[in-house]
Amino acid sequence: MDIIRLADRVESIVAARAPDGYEIMTGHSRTLSIEAREGKLDTFKSAEPVGVSVRILKDCGMGFSYSSSFATHDLEKMVDNALVGALAQSADAENILPMPEPFRPMPELFDSALEGVDLSRKIERALELERLALAMDARIKRVRKATYGENIYSVHLRNSNGINGSYHGSSVSSSLAALAEADGDSQLGWDFEFATGFDGVDISRIAARAVERSVGMLGARRIGTMRAPVVLENGVAAEFLELLAPSFSAENLCKGKSLLKGKDGEKIFSPLLTIRDDGTLAGGMATSPFDGEGVPHRSNLLVDAGVLRSFLYDTRYGAKLGIPSSGNSARGGVKGIPHLGVSNLFIDNGVSRLDELYGGISRGMLITTLIGMHTSNPVSGDFSVGAGGFLIEDGRISIPVKGVAIAGNVMDIFANLEMIGDDLRFFSPVGSPSLRISALDISGD
Repeated sequence: MDIIRLADRVESIVAARAPDGYEIMTGHSRTLSIEAREGKLDTFKSAEPVGVSVRILKDCGMGFSYSSSFATHDLEKMVDNALVGALAQSADAENILPMPEPFRPMPELFDSALEGVDLSRKIERALELERLALAMDARIKRVRKATYGENIYSVHLRNSNGINGSYHGSSVSSSLAALAEADGDSQLGWDFEFATGFDGVDISRIAARAVERSVGMLGARRIGTMRAPVVLENGVAAEFLELLAPSFSAENLCKGKSLLKGKDGEKIFSPLLTIRDDGTLAGGMATSPFDGEGVPHRSNLLVDAGVLRSFLYDTRYGAKLGIPSSGNSARGGVKGIPHLGVSNLFIDNGVSRLDELYGGISRGMLITTLIGMHTSNPVSGDFSVGAGGFLIEDGRISIPVKGVAIAGNVMDIFANLEMIGDDLRFFSPVGSPSLRISALDISGD
């Protein structure tokens, strides 16, 4: 499917309706999902979705519609539906479309070698991932899931102000969930990797980490209640950053839902903390030349040495506050309406190894898993969630721990930051290194 020619067809239909402005997005992808279980191919899914969407600006109203059918009458219906939606809205002068700005092409997003990898090798990768895990430790009794996935995608976006851009990319991922059993106990360990190409994912590393996580938690027990220093493993630290993320949104700032409102220029966090949102980050899960409405992605410094420096803006909320878009219009493909979101949000890497973060802790905890983080309140920042990990005693890991709860406020997490690890990792578009926090309430027996 030629998505640029498709956009041309839609543009001719839109022009005949004489809107005040318009935006057209077209997308095409080829996805593959493979899952191995018990030495056999368990799941095989492939799809090749193509779609188009349009936003119509008329009388200060903005309407949206999309179509996966490309018959002329269906494209006309899509455009007319968007126009009806625009006219049905109350007029809002902040319904605007961005002006064009130059963006950097990113040919590195696409690995041309991926299309030449034989399907049998992709199936074998999932099967081999399962075999590797089972062979690494006798206590690994089964693998719940060993996967291979890929996506080859193309995006085109244009608007009536002159924005006209396209990009092409690829992604490959594998994941493993391994179950360890011993002495009546069972523990699950999970890991994954992603890259732009087939050779960028190391399944032996995935297997080793997942096995280590599951076997390491065997024999986990509860501990007593305490207020103590904690080390947040990088994945857990990223979950806390996700809890804070909505507070950087200019939309939440305008709606009074940001923890950071009125704190511009203030030192609100540890001086060790620097947070960035960078849609141009090499290898990032959300990296692309431009955002969901065609504004070039860029690197935005949000917190610098503990000082709040900036928020995240799209065109609409930038207009409300008189600030240019920061390139943070997010979009879930052509079917998604643009909304303000993060690109690659992360905490700057530190210089300490994970084991160095334990130093000087007479009694504390390394937290490796959280349960129920979705119940935390992003408006107040309060959290009370289940946790697991390892007891730290005299600066060293001692026993695995389960069944505890931790509670506090996300602002205190980052204000009480004492050390930062050198293991920055992304588990989603949000990433973090491991962090040492001076004190946290841990509820146990």
